Amino acid sequence: MNQYSKEAFINLLEDKLTRQRRKYLEDATDKDLYYVISSIVKDELIPKWLDTQERYQQNETKQVFYLSMEFLIGRLLETNLLNCGLLDTCKEALLELGRNPEEVFKNEHDAGLGNGGLGRLAACFLDSIASLSYAGHGSGIRYRYGLFEQRIIHGNQIELPDYWLKEEYPWETRKADEAVEVQFGGKVHLHKKQDGKFEASYEQTDKVMAVPYDVPVSGYQNNVVNTLRLWSAEISPETSDFLSGPNSQYYHHLDHTHSVEQISGFLYPDDSSFEGKELRLKQQYFLVSSTIQGIIKKFKTDYNLPLSSMAEKIVIQINDTHPSLAVPELMRLLMDEEEFEWDEAWEVTTNVIAYTNHTTLSEALEKWPVSMIQNLLPRIYMIIDEINERFCQGIWFDHEELREKIPELAIIADDQVHMARLAIVGSFSVNGVARIHTEILKKKEMKDFYTLFPSRFNNKTNGITHRRWLLQVNPCLSRAITDVIGPQWIKQPNKLISLLRYSNDKPFLEKIDRVKQKNKQALANLIHEKTGFTVDEESIFDVQIKRLHEYKRQLLNIFHVIYLYNELKDNPSLDLTPRTFIFAAKAAPSYHLAKEVIKLIHHVASIVNHDKSINDKLKVIFLENYNVSLAEKIIPAADISEQISTASKEASGTGNMKMMMNGAITLGTLDGANIEIKDLVGEDNIFIFGLNAEEVLNYYQNGNYVAKDIYHTDDRVKRILDQLNHGEFGAEEIEFKDIFYNILYHNDPYFVLKDFDPYIESHELVERAYRDKQTWQKMSVTNIAYSGKFSSDRTIREYASEIWKLN
Repeated sequence: MNQYSKEAFINLLEDKLTRQRRKYLEDATDKDLYYVISSIVKDELIPKWLDTQERYQQNETKQVFYLSMEFLIGRLLETNLLNCGLLDTCKEALLELGRNPEEVFKNEHDAGLGNGGLGRLAACFLDSIASLSYAGHGSGIRYRYGLFEQRIIHGNQIELPDYWLKEEYPWETRKADEAVEVQFGGKVHLHKKQDGKFEASYEQTDKVMAVPYDVPVSGYQNNVVNTLRLWSAEISPETSDFLSGPNSQYYHHLDHTHSVEQISGFLYPDDSSFEGKELRLKQQYFLVSSTIQGIIKKFKTDYNLPLSSMAEKIVIQINDTHPSLAVPELMRLLMDEEEFEWDEAWEVTTNVIAYTNHTTLSEALEKWPVSMIQNLLPRIYMIIDEINERFCQGIWFDHEELREKIPELAIIADDQVHMARLAIVGSFSVNGVARIHTEILKKKEMKDFYTLFPSRFNNKTNGITHRRWLLQVNPCLSRAITDVIGPQWIKQPNKLISLLRYSNDKPFLEKIDRVKQKNKQALANLIHEKTGFTVDEESIFDVQIKRLHEYKRQLLNIFHVIYLYNELKDNPSLDLTPRTFIFAAKAAPSYHLAKEVIKLIHHVASIVNHDKSINDKLKVIFLENYNVSLAEKIIPAADISEQISTASKEASGTGNMKMMMNGAITLGTLDGANIEIKDLVGEDNIFIFGLNAEEVLNYYQNGNYVAKDIYHTDDRVKRILDQLNHGEFGAEEIEFKDIFYNILYHNDPYFVLKDFDPYIESHELVERAYRDKQTWQKMSVTNIAYSGKFSSDRTIREYASEIWKLN
C-alpha cells in the first residue's frame, strides 16, 4: 500500500493532469480533478487486482460468485481512496490547492445499477468479502440507464432517464476477449446418440454477445481486489455480418440492434405489458447464462479438476429469485455442452447453487407464463419441465403426507413457472435475511418446502459495511469513537461495544451531540439548497428514507404529520418540540397509489411549511431523486429512524442499521431486523409500537379486521380521512380519493389505521425522551455501541463458514 505525502500526491496529480487532460492546475475543472484522481487510484488498484487473481489461481482457492440484478454501489472514488489509505492525503492535497474535496467527488455519477435495499446489500457484501480477504465476486448487468431520475413537479413524480454512462466511467475495464454468446428463441431438437445419450441441437436462435466490463472491488487496506463483472448485451459478429450483408433489410437490422441493446438498456423495464415482462425475462437469462458460461471457462482454466468436482471450488449465490434460471442454465451447459447425464448434472447443480430469499410478498415471488419461457427459452423450459416432473414424482412416491400439496409445491402450476420454488428445489441452501423473516418462511410461506428440505433452510441476518456507512460518511463521529476506544473497531466492528463504557461520560456524550448538530447543520444547508426551505437545526430530524411502497407505510407517517398539524391549528400554544419530517423515496413508475402518497406528502408540506400560525414547529421535507449519495448526507443527521413497515412484510431492512450506526434511535414495528436491534439495545433504547407479525398474519388469515370501525370510533382518524376526502390537502376535491377508498373500502390492507394510535403514543414517548438531552445522548451512544453486530462483515463470515465453506 503506497503512502504518499501530501506533496507527492500533488505532484502526481499535476503530472497526470498535463499528460491525461492536457491542462495545468489553474485551468483544471473539478471534473478534470475527479478523473485524474480516479486514474491515480486505479493505478494503485490494478497491480493488486492482478495479484489477487493470480493468487486465487495458483492456490486453487474456492470462490463464490454473487449473482444479483442489482448492485447499488453509489460513488466509488471516496471508497477506493479510503481502502487504499489515501483518502485523508487526497483531501489535504485538494484543500492545499484551494479545492473543495466534496465538490470534486460529486462529479462522479451514482452508478445506475440498482434500486433499493437488495442492491445496496449486494454492494455491502462485495465490500465485506474483499475486506475480509475472501475470494468472491459480483456478477450483474451493465445497465446503460438506471431506474430513473426522479423530479417532482407540482407534487407529482416525473421520471426522467438516468443515463449514468453518458460520460466515461473510470472504474470499468472492457474485456472483449472474454465475451460469450447467449441464445434466445429458435428451435431445439434432441437426438439420441449411439451411446444412448441425448444431444441437443439449436436452430434459428437469436444470438447475443455478452461482453464483460470489470469493476475492481477493493478490500480495506489489505491488498485484496476482487471483481464486479457487469455484462453488456451487444450484437454478435455473426449476426451483424448476416444482417448487414447484401440481402439484408436495413430496418430489420435496426430493429434487431435495438432489441439486443435493450437487454442491458434499462434497470427494471416497465413490466405492465407483455413486451416489458419478456424483456425482464431476457435480462434474467442473459445474466445467468453469461455468468455461468464464464464460471465454467474459469473453472477449467483455474482448477486441475474435472467439472464433476465443481462444487469443491465454486459456489453460486443467487440474490433473490431474479437469477433463479441459474438452475436450469447450469443443467443445460453441463448436459448439452459438457455431455453430463441428468443425474450427474443435477448432483453438481444442487451442490453449487445457494439461494437467498428476500421477501414474503407474493407479488415479489416471481412467476412467468409457461408460454413465454417456451417461446423465449425453449431448451430451458424443457429442463424446468423435467426438474418439475422428477420433483413432483419424488413427493408422490416418498412423501405421501404431501401429495395433496403438490399443486402448491410444483414448479410449474396454473400455467406459470414459479421461480422461488425452482430456486429452492435446485439449491443446497435457502436463507432468509433476518431471524423473524426466516421463521416466517419456515413456518408459513415455505412450510411444506421446509418439511421436505429442513437442512437447507438457515438464517443470515443482513448487514451493512461500517466502512462506508460510518467511517466514510461520518468522519467526525468516527474520529470521536477512535479517540476513546482506539481504531481496532474499523477492522473489528464488534469492538464498538466498548463505547458502552462511555455511555455515562458527560464530556463524551456532549462531543457526540456536537457531531450530530454539525451533521444536522450540513443537512439543513442541503435542504435549503435543494428546496428553498429553512429548517430548525435544533428540531427533531425524523427520517424515513426508503422505496415508496404501501407496506413501508409512508402513509402512516404523513397521517401523523397531519394529526400534529391539526393539533397545532386547534391549539397554537401547544407545547411541542419542533419537528422536521424528512422523506426521500422513489415510487415505481406504474405504481399509482405509491405516487399518490408522494403527491400527498408534497401537498401537506406546501400547507404546513407556509403556515405562519404554527410558529415553525413542523416542517415537512421531501428530497427528490433518492440515491446512495443522498442517503450518505441524510443518515448522519437523523435523530429518529422511521422503520414502520407492516409487521411480517419487511424481510430485514438495512436503513435501520445505517441510522442506528450513526446514532439515530429506531421508531419501528416488531419486524425484520428491528426485532434484533431491540434485543440488543433493550426496550429503553428503541421505540416499538403496533401489531406484531403473528397478529398481522392472523388478521389476514381470519379476516376479522374492519378498518371502518376505527374510522367511526377514532375522531383523529376520521378527521384526517375526511380532510383527504374533501380535498383539504389537494388542489381538487377528488385529489386523494384513491387513498381514502383504499383505506376504507379495501379494508386498509397494511393496517395503517390499526397501528395509528400506538404510533401516536410512541411519538409522545420520543418527545419526552428528546427533551432530556443526556438521556437521548445515552440512547444514541448505546445504539452506536451495539451496531457492530449489524456490520456486513459479521454476515459475510456467517455465509462463508456456514454456506460457502470458504477459507
